[in-house]
Amino acid sequence: MTNKFGISQPVRRREDGRLLTGKGSFADDINVPGQARAVFLRSSHGHGLIRAIHAGEARNAPGVLAVMTGEDLRAASVGYIPYLPLGGFTMDAPVDTPRPALAQGRVRHVGEPVVMVVAETVTQATDACEKVRLEIDPLPAVTDVERAVTQGAPALWPDAPDNMASIWRYGDRAAVEQAFAQAAHVTKVKLVNNRVIANPIEPRSCIGSYDPGDASFTLIAPSQGAHFFHRVLCEHVFRMPRDKMRIRTSDVGGAFGCKEQPYPEDIAVLHAARALGRPVKWSGTRAEHFLSDNHARDAVIEAALALDASGRFLAIQATLLDGIGAYCSCHGAHISIRNTTNGLPLMYDVPLLDVEIRLVLTNTAPIGPYRGAGREQASYITEHLVDQAARELGIDPVDLRRRNLIPTKSIPYKSASGQTYDSGDFEGLLDKTLALADWNGFDARARASTERGLIRGRGLSCFVECVGAYPFEGADIRFDPDGSVTVVTATQSSGQGHETSFAQLVSERLGVPFDKVRIKENDSSDLPKGLASVGSRSMIMAGSAIAIAGDAVIEKGRSLASHVLEVSKADLEFREGSFCVRGTDIAIGLLDLAMRVRSLRDPPPDLPVTLDSTGEYTAPGLHHPNGSHVCEVEIDPETGKVDVVAYCAVDDVGTIINPLIVHGQIHGGVAQGIGQVLLERIAYDDDGQLITGSLMDYGLPRADNLPALSVDFHPTPSTKNPIGVKGTGECGVTGSIPAVLNAVNDALARAGASTSMGLPVTPEKIWHCLREVTAQKAKRRAPAPKRTDTP
Repeated sequence: MTNKFGISQPVRRREDGRLLTGKGSFADDINVPGQARAVFLRSSHGHGLIRAIHAGEARNAPGVLAVMTGEDLRAASVGYIPYLPLGGFTMDAPVDTPRPALAQGRVRHVGEPVVMVVAETVTQATDACEKVRLEIDPLPAVTDVERAVTQGAPALWPDAPDNMASIWRYGDRAAVEQAFAQAAHVTKVKLVNNRVIANPIEPRSCIGSYDPGDASFTLIAPSQGAHFFHRVLCEHVFRMPRDKMRIRTSDVGGAFGCKEQPYPEDIAVLHAARALGRPVKWSGTRAEHFLSDNHARDAVIEAALALDASGRFLAIQATLLDGIGAYCSCHGAHISIRNTTNGLPLMYDVPLLDVEIRLVLTNTAPIGPYRGAGREQASYITEHLVDQAARELGIDPVDLRRRNLIPTKSIPYKSASGQTYDSGDFEGLLDKTLALADWNGFDARARASTERGLIRGRGLSCFVECVGAYPFEGADIRFDPDGSVTVVTATQSSGQGHETSFAQLVSERLGVPFDKVRIKENDSSDLPKGLASVGSRSMIMAGSAIAIAGDAVIEKGRSLASHVLEVSKADLEFREGSFCVRGTDIAIGLLDLAMRVRSLRDPPPDLPVTLDSTGEYTAPGLHHPNGSHVCEVEIDPETGKVDVVAYCAVDDVGTIINPLIVHGQIHGGVAQGIGQVLLERIAYDDDGQLITGSLMDYGLPRADNLPALSVDFHPTPSTKNPIGVKGTGECGVTGSIPAVLNAVNDALARAGASTSMGLPVTPEKIWHCLREVTAQKAKRRAPAPKRTDTP
């Protein structure tokens, strides 16, 4: 009998009833008794020395409780936001760039917090903040990664006079150089991975409290998991035992990576709460999000692909200038390096790889992880190279990919980056994608577009991701007195639907009613070991831990049912939520058994005293979701405007727990990829001023930027975890960025353009490209000047 709320069932998200009717509880919805309000004065300079802070008038303003500076925090021995290496990936630590909660001595980017004003109300704090006067001696700024590494560029940190925070190299350079020297054809490209920002619907807010009785803090903040906040705040900032810091997270209105770490404001309000002896709340604005929350991407890339005479790939070489902003965030740069390197070969049989990534400091907001976090960079580089090579060689782009796909018979396959793909059917996935996209019907659609004065192009992308980072996670399953089941994990939903999908997994595994399962993951005072929801790891890691905990429940239950029913364990089988005696109608349900266990008197000493169980899962390596996406665009040659008119995606995410949620994850990622290619770009001027600091200046994709998306799946379960999942969250963006860009370049090539275009694609760039094509065509058509003979 199929469990209609079990695995693979399209169960509607039960949290939506709360979230869509305004009954959610987000950080800014929460207030605590006696709270004061904080407002931050931020640097208006991209780079400068702090000469003086004049705050006397502000301190005397109505309602003001404190005006705090970086020197106050230094005097209180408050530490800095550190760089933290990732387990399982070794690289040299970058130059130390300690990020203070409030600037100390120097400001390094516009928007950096310099002063915090705490008052009884927001209005009073805001008014007083305007009375603070900063004396900052401006210094030359540098915001462009290429200019930052040129001789004589302004230096941000004494230990990095060339603004180079670190250099990472991977691969056999000599072997790659030999492969390129012997290649029949070499394709080279120079690309930009444009700087963007996450823009979740909920800006950050926080409340800091301090209990002097036991010298403990409580931080209420949107997060992607309490354990990482704990590590930063306890080990590095306040240097205190973990049990003295409680992190509470309620609903989170989107994260995408930008709420993974604590920020300066979180630290400052905790310090203020301790200093003032009362809670302090800060409510961030969208403008502050643009100015000082972690940005993403920002790389200049030179890459090359070597091919033999039959079109087989011999080697990929890539050199990247990877911007990290003014400070190296906790591990944003590390993640980008790891995921770009691991992902570059994608689903192709590429024997050799040579990667060099240089981390570059600039007077901009720090770079952190954002959906894709380097995976999109790997697919962007490789798929751009493949399409460009196909054009240069006159080979059909599908045919060139087919020649180089890793055959199913070769899986498990170890890639040139050292990753082991444990499952996959790349050929079958590509076939399914081309059929869904009606690849062969494109010419008719292109003719129809031409008749309407538009240029149609199509783009294909094929990718493999490396996800499921941080290889450990735990989960608790608890049986409550009211007959319900509580599942506790250290992950944190920010819109992924954990309340539904985790409950489905438990309902399937234990046969308990779906509506009896509760999910808890928002209070560090009661969490199992683990980390957070990042890198498409929640279902892989926490889901596997839940499954293992469920198996432990069943094993305990078998012993308890044997005692309660007075039968041998060997005579019991577990099915549909009950322990049944084989060959009889005698049975006891799991929930009934949990209730009976509570009333057992004098149980045997070897009998479990509860069904409550903990599961722990350690991944043997990264997981490898993969996919193939096709995009079709129409370009208006008169304006350069691009419309995405068709999009299809076929992904292999392994076992699908909830198809509705997985479809939604793909849709959201595709929208973000389309946004980065066509609309989004964080831009600074040469003085470090942010010129895209609001939604009036920074374009986000809207419903009318998206076509109806056709999404399907070609699952091959992973062998690396007990439930066969591979991870979904990054697939949409990793596949869409190269698919959309390849479609634009295909359209331009059909119009006669001889060069391809990198990110970002703007109407102005396209318009100029098409004008140049028109001018070249006119030049070729022009008659040769008549010859005149002179006597």
